[in-house]
Amino acid sequence: MTDMFPRVGFLHQGYDREQVNEFFTNIRAAYEREIIDPNGLTPMDIRHAAFDMRGRGYKTTAVDPALDRLEDAFTARIRDQFVQANGLGAWHAQLAERAQVLYERLRRPKGERFSRPKGLKRGYRASTVDALLDRITAFFDKGQELTAQDLRKEIFPRRAKWRSYDESKVDAYLARAIDILQGVQ
Repeated sequence: MTDMFPRVGFLHQGYDREQVNEFFTNIRAAYEREIIDPNGLTPMDIRHAAFDMRGRGYKTTAVDPALDRLEDAFTARIRDQFVQANGLGAWHAQLAERAQVLYERLRRPKGERFSRPKGLKRGYRASTVDALLDRITAFFDKGQELTAQDLRKEIFPRRAKWRSYDESKVDAYLARAIDILQGVQ
């Protein structure tokens, strides 16, 4: 097997090499088609790619940025195909419609924008998530700069249930926000 990415050291774990190689081979085949099938592999599928951890696997710090670049490339190809077929106005209208769903949550009061974790679970610190949502609001309302990469690199401290938001809800919201930001870049 040919290594596509650098491996971790002997005593460390990284992404399963076979799984990563297969995933990237499938992505390359989908991307190299003349027209990307809108019902096939999507940028969201790339974002949600997950690999088992194995000894002597690929370095996550090499694979994750490659996944981000592929996601961006797929989004750009899909956008270009859509604009060519339907026009730029239709693309912007579609983005605005998808963004409206996100915007409703931004109007909620701070500390109440997402549900709390269930049971005794910890979650993302609400104040940190709210600060990021304020940046998203400023992007929509004032045109302040914000990129998909800004959202991808955000790390939230974890807190006790009563001062936090459910992680899965926040992650799902941010995945949709990344889609919108990629669409306007």
